[in-house]
Amino acid sequence: MKRLLVLPLLCAAPFLAQAADYTTDADHTFVHFEVLHNGTSTVRGRFDTVEGRVAFDREARTGRADIRIDVGSINTGSKGFDEHLRGGDFFLAERHPDARFESTAFHFKGDLVRAVEGNLTLLGQTHPVTLNAVRFNCYQNKRLGREVCGGDFRAEIKRSQWGMGFGLPGIPDAVRLDIEIEGVRQ
Repeated sequence: MKRLLVLPLLCAAPFLAQAADYTTDADHTFVHFEVLHNGTSTVRGRFDTVEGRVAFDREARTGRADIRIDVGSINTGSKGFDEHLRGGDFFLAERHPDARFESTAFHFKGDLVRAVEGNLTLLGQTHPVTLNAVRFNCYQNKRLGREVCGGDFRAEIKRSQWGMGFGLPGIPDAVRLDIEIEGVRQ
C-alpha cells in the first residue's frame, strides 16, 4: 500500500521541483468587471481584495492557479450601488463571501502564458472559464529583490450561468472580466 502512495508523488516530483511558486501582490492584483446597463451606459467596478497562489513551469509549459476573490470588496465608486450588488439580487455576499478560480490548464506560446483554463465558483456554482492573456511578462523587481510575473487577462461570462439573473434582459447576461494580476516569486 505504501508503494502505491509513493508512486504518484514520485511522478509529480519533476513538476513540483521545476515549478516556481508566486503569491499574488495585493497592490497589483484586481478583478474588474463591466456590463451594459439597460442599453444606456457601461457599469464598471472591481473587487479590491483578491489573493491566491500561482505556480508555473516555463520549460514544461505547465501551471496551476488558485485565486480567491472577496465579493464583499466590490467597489463601483458608489456605496449604495455596492450594497445592492452585495445583496440578494446579485452576489449574496453574506451567504457566498468568496468567488474562487482554480485552474485546470495553462497554455503557453514560447515561455509566456497565453491563456489559463479553469473553474470559477460563484454563488455556490462552478463552471469553466478561460482567461485569455492580453499581455504577460516576468521581471526582476529591484525593490523586492525577487522575480515578479503577471499580466492582464480577459474573459466574458454569462452571469445567469451562476444563477445571477436579476434585471435580465434589461441588464444583459454578458459580463466582461478584466483581471490584472502580479505574483511575487516565493
